Parts: sequence; C-alpha cells; structure tokens
Amino acid sequence: MGTEERGILAVESEEALHEMILKGHEAGYQVCVHANGDRTIEMALTGFEKALAAVPRKNHRHRLEHCTVINPEILKRIRKNRLLVTPFGSYIYFHGEKMAPHYGLERVARMFAHRSFLDYGIPVSGASDSPCGPYEPLLAIQSCVTRKSFSGDVLGASQAITIDEAIFLYTLASAYASFEEKIKGSITPGKLADLVVLGEDPRRVNPDEIKDIPVEMTVVGGEIRYKK
Repeated sequence: MGTEERGILAVESEEALHEMILKGHEAGYQVCVHANGDRTIEMALTGFEKALAAVPRKNHRHRLEHCTVINPEILKRIRKNRLLVTPFGSYIYFHGEKMAPHYGLERVARMFAHRSFLDYGIPVSGASDSPCGPYEPLLAIQSCVTRKSFSGDVLGASQAITIDEAIFLYTLASAYASFEEKIKGSITPGKLADLVVLGEDPRRVNPDEIKDIPVEMTVVGGEIRYKK
C-alpha cells in the first residue's frame, strides 16, 4: 500500500515483477512497465537488466511507461539498456499546481524529464495518460515547450524542449515507440495518410497559445473525416 512517503507497488513483489518481465522478454514481446516513482523505476530497470543478460535481444524497444521521477543514475541505466520512455506530456500544464505542493519544486523539476531524456540519447515519445490527463497533443506540446502550469507558473524550466523536438515526440518518436515508424509518424509516400491540417504553424505562434491552434481538417486513411 502507498504511504505519505511511498507510492503503490501494484505487483506482489519485486521478484514477481522481474519474473513477468523475463517471461514477456523470452516470448519476444515488447515489455512495457508502468513505473512512476524512482524506486519502482529502479526495480523495473533491474528486471530488464536481468532479462537482457539471460536472453540478449537487440531491437527489443522495451518501455518504461511514464518514468516520472528520475536522477542521473537512472538515466544512465536506461540508456545502457536501450529502453524507451513515455513521460506525461500535458501534466505540467494540467496537474502542475497540484504537484508542486506535494512533491516540492526541486522534485517536480526532475519530473517529465523530456530534456534530460533527449540529451542522454534516450528514445522518448509523447503520451497523454488519458483520461488522467488531457489527450490533446497540441496542449501536450505546449506543456513540454513552456513547462508552465495552468496559472502560468514555470515548473522545471531546465526540462523544457523546443517546438520541433516536441512535434517529433508526438509524431515519429511515438510511431517508433510502437514499432510503427514505417507506416506512421510522417507525411511520407507509402505511409498511412493520417494527418491534420492546422490553422496556424505551431513554430510561429506564441508558445503559450499552441493549444489554441484550430484544427481545420482531419484526414484518416486518406479520407477527410472532418473539415471546418
């Protein structure tokens, strides 16, 4: 059970988690472990390290879902084991004001660490955690770029990324995270024609207004499904 100092371990034990990771890895699956706190991330990392040592695999693309609270040692282990991470995109904007009083500004500055992941060469993709967070990608992109809460407070400015990096996270990087980069993630001949036409260029508007850019058209499978 969780306490005021620790979160919830949703498996029977650390050993049980490691066994599940190994079974999935041996079966050839892409194993994705939901891990938010640094202690659970470390548990999952140990499980992945054991599995990869027992049955080496190159392009496994195992993932740490959310991977929220990190430190330099965790970053090194993620990179060494070629794991992917999917941190929350919109949480600073949507939940930042609630998180700061509970976690403290220093810890919040190390959460949703898009900048650190990119700088360490760790594959990172966009994620909403809907319905716990808003699903709108433009809002998430704005949150990653500005690191501003709903009220305008900047939380962890050192983890802000550029607009081009944020767009990449929510397109090609997300396709890569699910082994779908050959059919999704870019407007390229041969890929699925799933795209939106925006009313403004996200690179040119005020970063605080990215979420308000209107969607003029939605195309799915080459067919127009919505047009303003």
